[in-house]
Amino acid sequence: MSKTKTISLALGGFVAGALISLHIPALAEKDVKPGLPIEELRTFAEVYSAIKQGYVEPVEDKKMIANAISGMLSNLDPHSSYLDADAFKDLQVGTQGEFGGLGIEVGMEEGLVKVVSPIEDTPAYRAGLKAGDLIFKLDDTPVKGLTLSDAVKKMRGKPKTPIKLSIIRKGETKPIEVTLIREVIKVQSVKSKLVDGYGWIRITQFQENTVAEVAKAAANLYKDGNKVHGLVLDLRNDPGGLLNSAIGVSAAFLPPDAKVVSTDGRTADAKQEFRARAQDYLRGSKEDPLKGLPVDIKKVAMVVLVNGGSASASEIVAGALQDHKRAIILGTQTFGKGSVQSVLPLPGNTAIKLTTARYYTPDGRSIQAKGIVPDIVVEETANGSSGMQIREADLDRHLINDKEKEAAKEAAKQESKAQPAKTSSKSGKDKKDENDEEPPVRMEYASKSDYQFQQAVNLLKGLQIMQNKTKE
Repeated sequence: MSKTKTISLALGGFVAGALISLHIPALAEKDVKPGLPIEELRTFAEVYSAIKQGYVEPVEDKKMIANAISGMLSNLDPHSSYLDADAFKDLQVGTQGEFGGLGIEVGMEEGLVKVVSPIEDTPAYRAGLKAGDLIFKLDDTPVKGLTLSDAVKKMRGKPKTPIKLSIIRKGETKPIEVTLIREVIKVQSVKSKLVDGYGWIRITQFQENTVAEVAKAAANLYKDGNKVHGLVLDLRNDPGGLLNSAIGVSAAFLPPDAKVVSTDGRTADAKQEFRARAQDYLRGSKEDPLKGLPVDIKKVAMVVLVNGGSASASEIVAGALQDHKRAIILGTQTFGKGSVQSVLPLPGNTAIKLTTARYYTPDGRSIQAKGIVPDIVVEETANGSSGMQIREADLDRHLINDKEKEAAKEAAKQESKAQPAKTSSKSGKDKKDENDEEPPVRMEYASKSDYQFQQAVNLLKGLQIMQNKTKE
């Protein structure tokens, strides 16, 4: 079995799951000031000089320094990286919910670009790209031999320009070719509706405006005197985003001043505690978007839907609501990204994204490389999951869970043993050949075909019946 190295990256520079929370003004202000390793730096200078003098082609100093910085960061953990001017700009724009590209999160597997997830309402999503698709050619350029960064740059481009993707898909005997038209991607952070008296609020990504949109969605559910019997907060396949947005969303459902999350790292500014209060989630805004929340939103029966694609900020919200027993967590185990990235600006409009802390739920649980374990496990369909989900623990150089090191290792070992064992209990002619497997059908969220959502509503109905009996 080949090991998949995955970097969750939306085309156009949006880094899914990047938890931008601590902004450290200068490296020189850090308390930790270790001495410089003179011998190692001398070796670095000799290598630098050898490349400058003897490499077969001239190399610019700027490029060599950028490559050296990139190498230092990329070998730390999967989420630390060097951001050149374009990537830094795209990251800033991406947190506002708008960026250029095709709208897919991608990784790398065996030299090919692997689709981790198409983002809703984007060219990739509308064209039918699926998680697990392997892209082997971009227009006429083979992907083999390209780095992930190079492949991403080729997929970027001006809006309204086409690009042809050649794809290998499990279950298909021939390659698939699809032409996408690039466009400015605008991710709608929050969606909501009322289904038979039960509210549904879905967060696709935690952006700067997410808290205000959640407040607006909650108000719409209760408008015109609507009676909301229960609420489903849908965080499935939400890769995360801004920490302050996660705190604000948690605050919408928790009592005032309730502890939401804490962070701990080596420096003083990495050791923080965040609560359900305006000063912890407001960011450059004087008006509190949660002021006009419906009163009942704090006490309505609540289920949070999660899966292996719920990461980072999603896990903060799910962990906080779980620890405070405010909601029942339903679905499958989350991704397990329990680390904080700080974005440190550098000269030339570049930056580094550095992992500086781990975060912990209100009860002190670290979910790094473990994730949130649902109170009630419900697979994607009645027949089980439709595919294997990559998690933080599968990534090279991932941080170890400092609270449960041994438990995390044992869980990962058991999971890796269990995954290949998904075989049919039927025998003989009922057993499908792998090549006959039908590709998964895209499911509409909060519909009759959404098995997990239907189970969440059934649970809320059961809770409502129990509450009514108690009142009687």
